[in-house]
Amino acid sequence: MGEILRNYDVLGAFWMTIYLAFFSAIGALVIGTIMAVMRVSPIGVLRWAGTTYVNVIRNTPLTLILVFCSLGILYILQVSLADEQSPTSIVDNNIRWAIVGLAVYHAAFVCEALRSGVNTVPLGQAEAARAIGLTFWQSLTQVIMPQAFRGAIAPLGSVLIALIKNTTVASIIGVAEASGLMKEIMENETASLGVFLIFAVGFVILTLPTGLLFTWMSQRLAVKR
Repeated sequence: MGEILRNYDVLGAFWMTIYLAFFSAIGALVIGTIMAVMRVSPIGVLRWAGTTYVNVIRNTPLTLILVFCSLGILYILQVSLADEQSPTSIVDNNIRWAIVGLAVYHAAFVCEALRSGVNTVPLGQAEAARAIGLTFWQSLTQVIMPQAFRGAIAPLGSVLIALIKNTTVASIIGVAEASGLMKEIMENETASLGVFLIFAVGFVILTLPTGLLFTWMSQRLAVKR
C-alpha cells in the first residue's frame, strides 16, 4: 500500500474530487434555486419551463450530459472555457465542462428538494404575506424560500452526497479524479483489493461527515410548527 501511495498521487485525485464537488454544488444550488422559483411561479410559461427542465435532465443519464459537454460543445461547437494558448487548455476545459455538466444535472434534484421544502410552508403564510401587501417576489424571498431552505436541508444533503459520488463519472471525459486514478492503478498493479479499499475509505471519509452534518443541521434548523 505504501508503494502505491508513493507512486501515485492519490491525495491529488481526491482533491480533484473535492474541487469538482464544491464548484458543481454551488452551480447546482444556483440553477436549482432558479428552477424552483420558476416551478412555483404564478406565470404559466415559467412553470412549464421549470417542469420541462427537471423532467428532461432527471431522465437523461449523467454520462450523456458530460459527453455532450465535452464532445458536443467543446470539440464540435468549439466553445472553450479555458485559454486555448495555455499548455493545460485541454485539461482545464475538461475540468470546467465536467463542473458545468455536474451542476446542470444535479440542479434538477436541487430544484425538487427545494420544491418539497416549499410544500412544507403552510399556505396561510403565503396568504398572510399577500394580505399585508407583499408582492409575489417579496413573499417568496422574505417568507417562503427561507423556510423552504430550512425544510429542505436533509434532501439537499442527499443531493450533495450523490454529487460527490457522481464525480466519478467525470473520468469518462479525461478528468483525473479519484475513480479514474483507481482504474489506472488497478490496471498497473496487482493489489486490486487493497487499492479498492483505499478509495472506498476515501469516499466514506468524504460522504459520511457530510451526511452527519446535514442531519444535524436539519434537526437544528427545523422550522417549529
